[in-house]
Amino acid sequence: MKTGKSINFISSTFAFIILICLVSCQPEGQKTQTFDNPFSGPSPWPEIRKERIQKLLPEAMKTAGADAWIILCRENNNDPIAHHIGGENAGGQALFLFYLEGENVKSVVFCPIGEATALADLKIHDEVIPVQRGNSAIMDASEYIKTKQFQNIAINSSFENELADGLSFTQRKSLEEALGTDASKVVSADDLIYEWLSVKLPAEIEIMTKAAILTSKWQYEAYASVIPGKSTDADIARFLKKKMEEYGVKDGWSPDQNPNVNSGPDRGHSHSTDKVIMPGDVIQTDFGIRVYDMWVSDIQRFAYVLREGETKAPDSVQFYFESSIGGNRIALEAMRPGVLGYQVDKAQRDWMAERGSEPVMWSTGHPVGYVAHDIGPNLGGGLLPDPSVRPAAMKPLKEGMLFAFDGFHAWKLPEIGTKTMSVEETAVITKDGARYLMEPQSELILIK
Repeated sequence: MKTGKSINFISSTFAFIILICLVSCQPEGQKTQTFDNPFSGPSPWPEIRKERIQKLLPEAMKTAGADAWIILCRENNNDPIAHHIGGENAGGQALFLFYLEGENVKSVVFCPIGEATALADLKIHDEVIPVQRGNSAIMDASEYIKTKQFQNIAINSSFENELADGLSFTQRKSLEEALGTDASKVVSADDLIYEWLSVKLPAEIEIMTKAAILTSKWQYEAYASVIPGKSTDADIARFLKKKMEEYGVKDGWSPDQNPNVNSGPDRGHSHSTDKVIMPGDVIQTDFGIRVYDMWVSDIQRFAYVLREGETKAPDSVQFYFESSIGGNRIALEAMRPGVLGYQVDKAQRDWMAERGSEPVMWSTGHPVGYVAHDIGPNLGGGLLPDPSVRPAAMKPLKEGMLFAFDGFHAWKLPEIGTKTMSVEETAVITKDGARYLMEPQSELILIK
């Protein structure tokens, strides 16, 4: 009996030692549970989605002049707006109808009977009406729509905005045939979707703030890993990809070009190459992450590689950096409700001219949110003789919009091409101005 207890004790102790060894002896990169991950919990999107429909959609519909909105969802070739309305799991074709009822929006969904229960369980919509097998959601819904006598019915068909252009030709044809004379009331949902998606809720701004902080933090860590003469641009990119993997977040845009790390001449939107990082290089990192598979960050950080004997960047490089962050601060000062997008761009470009910068092809900034280049006013066109040729640059900024924006300073390189400092921050429009989501870069990162 004593022998059995001894054997059990020894076995348990041995197993415990093995467990401790397995945990403590893990390679550094595999210890994924020892850090604080702000995005490790369940996604808050389901509740935020409901709040957006209830709080933001009524005003968006009123501003766009639409008293009804139809979205058709289906499997494999779904509408890009589906995830915002609960239609991301559509199998057979389903019709989502939103319409104004006083100051509120009511929603009714006509969907295949086999999917109706699951959709109703989400508790997003006021009513889910099952469509019997053999029937058409479009035909069933059209009879309901005709009884409402709507004046303007918005549909997702747009020449300007791909997110508002989810209705295929055949879907539109079927819908118009089913509506009959009411088809004359159909208008584009372009303005409606613009008004709805361009503004974010406070909870979304908080999430994007955490994402921006993490995006910037990782770039500082990546620069700290650089060994001049050995590390490449692609090494920095791999470092950041590893961080994304550890934290379970996704790319903010095309994986092949995120992050874009460049220690040589300007390459624009590009992949990171195997160029070796050398003393005297100015390194640009343009990086973004997607969190909860919903919200995106877009941040750029710049570093300088010290030459032998240097303790700070040369005066010329420091001037370029200060010009860049100066332009970024000027853009922030210009951002407030009612200001048009091109006016922000012009303020920053006037500063560029004053500081002797070479011209650049890129806009000062763009909306950021559900995608890196989100819906909203474009911060560009400031130097065009007629900025109205860029309609998005003529849109006014509104409280709750978020922008990723640069301060530019470009200079010619001795050999060929140009190099551009473009420190990129993110700001949210407030009631009487704009504020950064986090502390902006104020000093050039120095690599020994």
